[in-house]
Parts: sequence; C-alpha cells; structure tokens
Amino acid sequence: MGEQIRQQGVGVDSLALDEVVHFTSELIRIDTANRGGGDCRERPAAEYAAERLAGAGLEPFLLERTPGRTNVVARIPGTDPSADALLVHGHLDVVPAEAADWAVHPFSGEVRDGVVWGRGAVDMKNMDAMVLAVVRSWARLGIRPRRDIVIAYTADEEDSAVDGSDFLVDRHPELFEGCTEGISESGAFSVHPEPGITLYPIAAGERGTAWLELTAHGRAGHGSKINEENAVTRLACAVARIGAHRWRPRLTPTVRAALIRLAAVYGIETDVDAPGFDVDALLDKLGPAAALVEPTVRNSANPTMLNAGYKVNVIPGHATAFVDGRMLPGGEEEFVATMDALTGPDVDWQYYHRESPLEAPVDSPTYAKLRAAVEHFDPTGHVVPFSMAGGTDAKQFSRLGITGYGFSPLKLPAGLDYAALFHGVDERVPVEALHFGVRVLDRYLQSA
Repeated sequence: MGEQIRQQGVGVDSLALDEVVHFTSELIRIDTANRGGGDCRERPAAEYAAERLAGAGLEPFLLERTPGRTNVVARIPGTDPSADALLVHGHLDVVPAEAADWAVHPFSGEVRDGVVWGRGAVDMKNMDAMVLAVVRSWARLGIRPRRDIVIAYTADEEDSAVDGSDFLVDRHPELFEGCTEGISESGAFSVHPEPGITLYPIAAGERGTAWLELTAHGRAGHGSKINEENAVTRLACAVARIGAHRWRPRLTPTVRAALIRLAAVYGIETDVDAPGFDVDALLDKLGPAAALVEPTVRNSANPTMLNAGYKVNVIPGHATAFVDGRMLPGGEEEFVATMDALTGPDVDWQYYHRESPLEAPVDSPTYAKLRAAVEHFDPTGHVVPFSMAGGTDAKQFSRLGITGYGFSPLKLPAGLDYAALFHGVDERVPVEALHFGVRVLDRYLQSA
C-alpha cells in the first residue's frame, strides 16, 4: 500500500499542516542562540527533533563532539536499494537576538495574525519543522521514498561548524554512506522584485568563506612622539585599502545561468559571452531582482573587527583586524594575490577560518525536479538558479562528495523583505508559507 501511495504522488495529510506550524513555534521557544566560541547548547532542540523522528518510526542518532552541542542523524530507507541516497540537512542553532529590539520576544514562538514570530523562523527552524512534518505525514500514510533519505540536524552552523557538520563529516562519515546530493537552507523562497513578477531562486552554489586575521607590527612608544612605524596606522591603511577595493567581475556557471534566466524573465536581450559584456549594466536593468545576483559576481572582503592598544598615550607594538572575505569558485588565486597587495609589506594576514566555494549543476535531473516541485504549486512563478553570497553546512558535507542545493521552499507575500529577516530583527514566517513549503518539499522528496 505504501509503495502504491508513493507512486500516486499523494501529498501530505492535513495534520502535517498543523504540525509544521506547531513544530516551528516550539523549536523557536528552545533558545539555541550561538554566541560563538562554544557558547551555545543545541541539545534540547536536538532531543525535541529526535523524539519526533522516533515517533515516525525512525531510529535517530544523537551525536556530540562537545557536551550539549548535539547533532541528530536518521535514515529513511528507500524502495530502491541501488539508488543513491539524498541528504536533507538543517541546523538547530540560531544567531543571538536582543529582546528589547523586537516587537515580540525573539524566543516566544508566538503565532499571531497568521504569522510565526521568533529567532529561527527564517534561519532555519522553519525548514527543520517542515522536514519533521513531512516525515511524520509519510509515516501516517505509509509513504516511502524511492531513494534513501538521510536527515541531519546539526549544531554550530552559525559559527565554525566544528561541533556540527564538520564533526559529523570527520567522525561519522558512515552515516552518510551513499549520499551524493543534499538540500538545505536558503533557496526556493518567493521574491517579488516588482508587481506581476514572482521569482523562486534555488541555490546551486556558494561563495567560499575566507575569514582573515590581519596583524600589523610596528615600534611601540610614547604617544607624544612622532612614530613612522606605528602599527595602528599601518593596520588602518591596510583596512582602508581593503574596504575601498573594487573587485573585478567573475561569472561562474551558476551566476551566468542566473543572469540569462533573469534577463529572459524581464525580456532583456543580452549575451553574457559577448566580448566586453558589462555585467553591471545588466544588473542596473534588472532593478530589484539584481539583488539575487549582485553579491556573487565578484569576490569580496569586508573589514569587520579592529583591536589595538591599551592606553591612549601608548603607541602599541602591534594591532590586529579581522576581515570577512568571500571567494567565488575559481577565484581563490585572485583573492590571495589581491589580499597580499592590499595589506602591503607591513601587515601580515592569515586565514582565521576557510571553506571552499561550491558549485552545483543547474542542468541536472535534481535541479529539474526541484524546479518542477515549485512550479507545480505556483505555475506562474519563475524559478531561477542563484549562488549564495554566504555559506552553509553544504561546504562541510561537500567533503563527502555531496553536491548541495539550497531548497527550503516558501511562498511569501509581496512586501515581506524575507532576505532582510536573516539574522535581522522581528524574524517571522507566515503560516501559509509554511503550508506551501511542506507541500513542495513533500512533492520533491517523493520524486527525488
């Protein structure tokens, strides 16, 4: 019966629509704020997810590198043992939130006027809840997927991932045996750049992470005396050069495909392969839709932290700064050479944290199925590929040969600036968007 239901493409039951809202709200109420440096405790949320997976007949593993920094992994056996497995992963931690800045308490999980409020409603306890709701619906309906599906809820994604996906990949790779592809956050949510146009960007790439520590050395001395070897001055000059640098365009296959698709949606004639192609001119013509692509046509480096000195009348012997750098696929050598030039001879730099950029094919059967699942429930929407400006746990899982796509589907109302809610104030998600997401996710996973 279960196989027959699967082949007929039966969707989720009505209880799943209630559960996804309930699960999102309750996960938000579990404070898993990750302040960095190990200051986080995901275990209560991991136990919550594991209990609900067990209620669907699965056997979840709870795994920790550090006490309290808990990950959950479970496998759903498919009907075709010869098929490659699919990884569906989401993180349990969230960034901190200052309650005084919010209209509602960030860890209330309040459901009001058809909207679920709280830290994680967008990033990414909504997707965590969608997965739980789909899996439990399958258990009630007797549905089994064609391929094995491995579900992973991770710790520490909002920091270094050392207690999360990095730990799982290094210490428990056997749990992901057979996985060749994965889906996770930051994709397939609707964007309304202007009236009459709805876009659904599906992520098929990520810029690489290059967090840098800069150190300037100089001659310590009295603040009243001229000092041509002032470490603070040397560092400030280097930081200013980095902040002002304009990186040259570099079109990766995913970004190229995104530009072609967006130009077609807007009826703009363009040839991205033409000599002298001006990507910035095309972005200007795309208006608000350009925001999907603009951060990923170049490498970037943004100074974010400065640290120097201990007294106003003392020139310190060294000064440090941190830079958030991001590298496009194929742009690593350019990034290194540029940073060497911008820092100059008096400032050293090293990687504080580094992860490689990713690229996933947009002409693959998997991308076609992701697109079809969205278009089935919103045939007037335009699915477009895009590359993430930042990064996700897909970087760590790529070390196991897993190709990652960003796919956490939501149909959002026009006027809601969803992208601004990532790590923002008054993070929230509409109930109807969660219902849409559960249906789309279910359809894709049954077709995968």
